[in-house]
Amino acid sequence: MFGSHYDHGAIRKYIIMFGRMFNDIDVVRKDKSGNAVQSIRVPIAYGPKEKFLARLNQDPNLDRKVATQLPRLAFEITDMTYAAGRGLNKLQRNTGISSNDQSKVSQFTPVPYDINITLYGMFANNEDAVQVVEQILPYFRPEFTHSVKLVPETGHYYDIPTVLQGMSIEDSYEADFQTRRAIIYSFNFTVKGYIFGPVSTKGVIKRTVVDIGIPSETFVPDASEDPQSRLTLTPGLLADGSPTTNSSASVATSTISANSNFGFAFDKEDFFNT
Repeated sequence: MFGSHYDHGAIRKYIIMFGRMFNDIDVVRKDKSGNAVQSIRVPIAYGPKEKFLARLNQDPNLDRKVATQLPRLAFEITDMTYAAGRGLNKLQRNTGISSNDQSKVSQFTPVPYDINITLYGMFANNEDAVQVVEQILPYFRPEFTHSVKLVPETGHYYDIPTVLQGMSIEDSYEADFQTRRAIIYSFNFTVKGYIFGPVSTKGVIKRTVVDIGIPSETFVPDASEDPQSRLTLTPGLLADGSPTTNSSASVATSTISANSNFGFAFDKEDFFNT
């Protein structure tokens, strides 16, 4: 309906960006004297908390060789809403240079979306829980901003704030003494991201020709059929990489890239009748 297929992977990059913020959190267990006896790296995975709770309830006594270990972090996208307040001019384009420096790429301004993500922290005891909470909250006042290269073709980086909206606590210990306890902390975040449209590619203009007709009192020439002067504009670059306005001294235009430090060479031809 809307044209050819494209995929920038922006949402996937937001998920990776979000998960990497919390992939190096540790919980330290101490003895009665306050000495560290165990350090646990808290694992994190994408998925709803119900999935991990169901796995936990199936093996409350840890009789199986593999079980859901606590503490653990999980997160999921809950919804996405259009952010009209961050909207940009719909007709404006972002431009860049292709990887081979021989063409220009452009793209309409992205569409702003607020991506709501919930981070779940599941713990067996409150001591582990408060350690993780204290390693998260100080970094959000209330946002933490990343610089992300979302569309490689244009080469632009975007500042993406992640805003902490609030936190809630749930204790699922409501059964008998043999039921495994899980304390759940829920952190609600909003990633202020963008969704991008397709990228269009156009060749770089390296030669411009202008035909000029100079009118007189008795004759008004057609510049396209009877030009009296012709101006030709091309990029000028010397072999040592410095710019020039002399087209005859310049290297071939096919070897000049869009990022070269070139000058502008004007060539004028006159076709006056003698």
